Amino acid sequence: MIDLYTWKTSNGRKATIMLEECGLDYELHPIDISKGEQFSPEYVSINPNSKIPAIIDREGPDGADYTVIESGAILMYLAEKTGKFMPREMAARYEVVQWLMFQMGGIGPIFGQVHHFLRAAKERVPYGIERYGAECRRLYGVLDKRLEGREHLAGDVSIADFATLPWVFRHDWQEVDLADFPNVRRWYEVLMSRPALARGMALPE
Repeated sequence: MIDLYTWKTSNGRKATIMLEECGLDYELHPIDISKGEQFSPEYVSINPNSKIPAIIDREGPDGADYTVIESGAILMYLAEKTGKFMPREMAARYEVVQWLMFQMGGIGPIFGQVHHFLRAAKERVPYGIERYGAECRRLYGVLDKRLEGREHLAGDVSIADFATLPWVFRHDWQEVDLADFPNVRRWYEVLMSRPALARGMALPE
């Protein structure tokens, strides 16, 4: 059994998608970040960085409780635990890892800044909107080129796809029309048609 602490954000959805796709038993503990629940002493004892998601695997590597924080690390941990969605052969494995890191180091931080400047900033900041908006569209272009002639980011469907899709799901927040990036749109629609992934995207209710 795995305890999942999360909220319905792009990073949080990575974990629910992976758990649903892997068919693992888990108990979901919503952490309402709009109410600051991530800063509660109980949650900080799980994740000192006060971010979601986090998991506690009650059947960890040594048979004891094992805590994993950071969404990308959670994806890698669950992939290794189950043998799913990340190849074992080294070259294929690192194709997946590269595109996972592309999401973690590029798409996540940049798209997150776009969300902030377009939706959360208390005043309009043209420099921030222009700077991060332009980089956001550049990253969509990288994704579109990568997906030309490919169904997924790295071979078969993988944790790289599960990491990236929840950020592309918010393309409306980024004021991006997926019609401008047809390969991304095709990839997005294929992934969203997966029943387990769709269940993960809807959690927590």
